[in-house]
Amino acid sequence: MTAPGRRPAEDRLRGLLVMLPWLMERGEVPLADVARHFRMPAEQVVADLELAAMCGLPPFVDEMIDVFIDDDTVVVGVPRLFTRPLRLTAPEGFALVAAGRAAMQLPGADPDGPLGRGLQKLAAALGDDGVVVDIPITPALEESIAVVTAAVRDAERLRVEYWTPSRDEVTARTITPRRVFNDRGEWYVVADDGRSGERRTFRIDRLESIEPTGEHDPAPDGDEVERIGPPEWFADGGLPRVVLRLTAAARWVVERYPVDDVTELRGGGVRATFPVASQRWLERLLVRLGPEAEVIAPAEWGGLGADVARRLLARYASQP
Repeated sequence: MTAPGRRPAEDRLRGLLVMLPWLMERGEVPLADVARHFRMPAEQVVADLELAAMCGLPPFVDEMIDVFIDDDTVVVGVPRLFTRPLRLTAPEGFALVAAGRAAMQLPGADPDGPLGRGLQKLAAALGDDGVVVDIPITPALEESIAVVTAAVRDAERLRVEYWTPSRDEVTARTITPRRVFNDRGEWYVVADDGRSGERRTFRIDRLESIEPTGEHDPAPDGDEVERIGPPEWFADGGLPRVVLRLTAAARWVVERYPVDDVTELRGGGVRATFPVASQRWLERLLVRLGPEAEVIAPAEWGGLGADVARRLLARYASQP
């Protein structure tokens, strides 16, 4: 039998396209039942779900797929990214339909299940004329974009309330907008954030209130304007941050995940600041990196990796 990690990535992704909607409808399913339903070895199910657990909606990390295995039970949450309408161009829509139809041929696929129903709706929306599946800007969002854009022009501070979906939390903060941009159908602002003291990226539709303060910061010069976003990788500005010291063997992490800043260290290692989607995401990363990573800040996460490793060892030691 081929080892789970050596299966082609395309096969694993097609399988997940069928498995994840099935699991999300049920919430919690015994691992043995998942393996039996999809006619896969249990270790292969675990390997594929570990892959899914590190994924989200590119390039963000605040809306990742929440899936984990606890006491031989698969637990899957429904990320907010799956509860909102997709914004797809016609080519993206047709590509998704094609991939979904191929996945429907796999074991465990149900034409009347969530994937089958979704494909029927998407195909009906696309029709034969290549219509673009998109949602126009609402008047409220258009007004918010206008206020934030004016603040960029005047370097004016704004008092805002910002919703962070990963914690379902609204925080009050003062920002100085520096640049507005659109990416994959969503509108963002790069701003100097008074709460963190850093420059961060915020999704404009998550600004629940916006109030001009009448206060102004110095406007950036021409060279600085060119350096201000849109960044290649960016994450929700409301997310907490973790500072990691990584050895040379672990520096691939700064290329794989969004990172705020990176400082080179002796010996090829780096010190990097990452946005953290959830504590569970950070736990998985630290377990994977082992001694190649050290948490520098915040202090309350300093022993997180060791704590998770101890829990895992205790779980395996208790199994017959």
